[in-house]
Amino acid sequence: MSIGYALVKLVLKLKGEKKSWSQDPIDYQKKRTQDIHIPKKWHLQGSTYKTNEVNGSKVTIITPKNVGTDFLLLYCHGGAFVYGPTRENWLVIAKIAKQTQSNAWMIDYPKAPENDIRTITESVYQVYLKAIKVYKPSKIILIGDSAGGNLIMTLTQRLLYEEKKIPNRLIAITPVMDASLTNPKIKKIDSIDPILSVKGSRSSKKMCAGERSLKDPLISPLYGNFDSFPPIHLFMATHDILAPDQELLIEKIEENKGEIEVIVGEGMPHVWPILPIMAESKKARAKIISIINSATEDE
Repeated sequence: MSIGYALVKLVLKLKGEKKSWSQDPIDYQKKRTQDIHIPKKWHLQGSTYKTNEVNGSKVTIITPKNVGTDFLLLYCHGGAFVYGPTRENWLVIAKIAKQTQSNAWMIDYPKAPENDIRTITESVYQVYLKAIKVYKPSKIILIGDSAGGNLIMTLTQRLLYEEKKIPNRLIAITPVMDASLTNPKIKKIDSIDPILSVKGSRSSKKMCAGERSLKDPLISPLYGNFDSFPPIHLFMATHDILAPDQELLIEKIEENKGEIEVIVGEGMPHVWPILPIMAESKKARAKIISIINSATEDE
């Protein structure tokens, strides 16, 4: 464990992060105090931006100074469907866009409990339809962390079901695969996860699901179809309660003879690639950049 991660763990403990995820109902209003809907100049690593509204989503178009590719990074941030984007989300997508010389769109989608999963996924879908009017689908890379990783999975499942053109690949950072969190392996990890806990995590998913079952594929893509999926690059963490369901995702992709690369953060927590000051996070971001660079070179 790096010194940076030791410091992050200390800060998480002092902030009571684990405790906040152990409440039912989760205090989503308090979580929203971290929200940044319009980025500051220093968040964007020298890139410029403009913001549009698309079907309930605030879409921020991030343009690096030196754009060297015709690819689009379409990013869904995390936040348990109830809050975000946060400072960390802005910083990570701006760094990745700058270092890959690619345009990026931050999708600030509608949030629960004011909006349910149908409204949220429809909004993300409409943003994708807007994107493919500007970019070839083969030049679009979907990126999502946590709940955002869930949304890029359900988006792809819908595109395949409706026989629409799918993106080049998915980069899924510790995604929520099963909103019910009923996998028996989760209980053991809950005691060592420094961020999430089952009680609060499930509470936020209930706020989003509305009258739907938490195992409905619209909110739990693990129960959807993975046939003909584009390549997936999956970032997992051994100290994350969501990891057992991500293991089931790997099995499903392999059963469907799909392509999946798995990057495991040993001893790492939820969303480790986007956390600050950690050497492990910096290494993970370098891996993400190399994935994108390889994709752009292949084209």
